[in-house]
Amino acid sequence: MSSEWRRTTIEEIAADESSSISIGPFGSRMKSDCYVDSGVPVVRGNNISGGKYPEGHFVFVTEEKASELKSSQVRYGDLVFPHRGAIGKVALIPENGRMILSSSLMKLTPSREKCCPAFLLYFFRSREGVQELLKNASTVGTPGIGQPLTSLKQISLDLPPLGEQKAIAHILGTLDDKIELNRKTNETLEAMAKALFKSWFVDFDPVRAKADGRPTGLPDEISDLFPDSFEDSELGEIPSGWKTGRLEEILEVDPPRQLRRGSISPYLEMKGVPTSGHSAVDVIGREFSSGSKFRNGDTLLARITPCLENGKTAFVDFLKDGEMGWGSTEFIVMCGRRQEINPFAYYLARSEVFRNNAIQNMVGSSGRQRVPSDAVSGFTFPLPPEEILVKFGLLATDLLCRISANAEESSILSKIRDTLLPKLISGEIRIPDAEKMLEEVGI
Repeated sequence: MSSEWRRTTIEEIAADESSSISIGPFGSRMKSDCYVDSGVPVVRGNNISGGKYPEGHFVFVTEEKASELKSSQVRYGDLVFPHRGAIGKVALIPENGRMILSSSLMKLTPSREKCCPAFLLYFFRSREGVQELLKNASTVGTPGIGQPLTSLKQISLDLPPLGEQKAIAHILGTLDDKIELNRKTNETLEAMAKALFKSWFVDFDPVRAKADGRPTGLPDEISDLFPDSFEDSELGEIPSGWKTGRLEEILEVDPPRQLRRGSISPYLEMKGVPTSGHSAVDVIGREFSSGSKFRNGDTLLARITPCLENGKTAFVDFLKDGEMGWGSTEFIVMCGRRQEINPFAYYLARSEVFRNNAIQNMVGSSGRQRVPSDAVSGFTFPLPPEEILVKFGLLATDLLCRISANAEESSILSKIRDTLLPKLISGEIRIPDAEKMLEEVGI
């Protein structure tokens, strides 16, 4: 650590203004009946989830109510912390981000002449910063800090010169910004694939357009695959030439596979499966005993409550070529009878119509219900011609590959950030060395 760094406290670097370190309003001043449909957002504990800024679902209060709670207002550059509940979390208020604290939060308005708010954010995300926030927390009942403002003021840290603070925050922020960009890009790509599935196989948009004499908006070689009329079926109106059939006609459910007992194979835990779309999945080597066996291209569907209801579904593309993985028997494995159909299986499993059917067919005692494999294989829906399934598979594969590449890059960047953060905050690594690391990964 350079001799230019100095030991200081949060109280010493807070802005010289009233309520620079303050707590949210007492519960009686911020009841749920204060909330309105739009206005000034209220940042609550569930809005501080590990990202750089508050995120997720917000509630609002009126401008008049916000003005009444002046000491609980937060603006660009303020830091917010839970003093009850998720203690140890922290978020930074973004530009144009005027908000109101909830009763379970406290805030810090730092002096811009003394410190960089983003540097403080990363300090509080380091192990040392988290420990400082937790050291006065009670673990009895709901976690809480008995004297939250006093505890916050007394936190000490080593502070580099302001220019170095900004450089450290810039390096870590660049990594966070790229990770966030990848997340948003993947949300868009995932939405595109889901929308394409729904358009073709649920709403039958290309068929309706052709029946109405409108352009489908698709290239001719794809548009020509769809009929221009409908016919009646046991499921209602379906595209002409399609048929109603069972899922097992085009997909395999829990295909029989062999994996030698005792062999070390990639193992996927249920908690490692995302609930909101395709993302990087970590697997660990574990000695095989028994369980669901899967290969690249398979779809893993959680069969158990509440994992099924929460949408836990994985598209397997994280194994080495020729490798077989395994996981809990609470996974149902689905794959196409042709490899090109595998993406259709994944987006079918993520569709509302499929999931609702699976939930309706769950059996067992309350709280631990499961959907049987035969309820999945017997799912009846309009079966498209194979050439449409294949075409969708090709388009969706391109999107899935891009999603996977972004998720993998974010995983690497997260590891670099998590390696650099404590070393930069402590002065163990200097700015030029960190910048060199970023150059090596093309940042």
